[in-house]
Amino acid sequence: MVAFPAEQANFSGEMASELKGLIASNVIRVLDLVMVTKDEDGSVEAAELRDVDDSEIGELRALERDLAILLAEEDIEEIGAFLEPGSAAAALVFENTWAAPFGSAVRRSGGQLVTTGRIPTQALIAAVEADRQATAKGA
Repeated sequence: MVAFPAEQANFSGEMASELKGLIASNVIRVLDLVMVTKDEDGSVEAAELRDVDDSEIGELRALERDLAILLAEEDIEEIGAFLEPGSAAAALVFENTWAAPFGSAVRRSGGQLVTTGRIPTQALIAAVEADRQATAKGA
């Protein structure tokens, strides 16, 4: 999920181009994409791409025909809980297509995926910076 203050939300420009590039290079396959807004009063609304004006989503319109409807009402409520009032978000469900052959090889070898995780970019940047500072103090 990516979020912006409602007046700064731009899902039609550079982000749309990058997403299309990831799809074209077969790095990911988009399964669902929903636009979510949270009004100042805290009410949350969701819209599938087919319900959003072209000026808001631009190049993302081309994804519409390939999308499944995977996100349920409970998912939208959970997404809304993360949003600040007066913000807009795009919730993206995607498959890492590069992972499928590896997962198949693990299963054929008798293994199984037991957990997954994601390290936020901000945490990686903070860890690198802390390491730099520690190295500078020790040098």
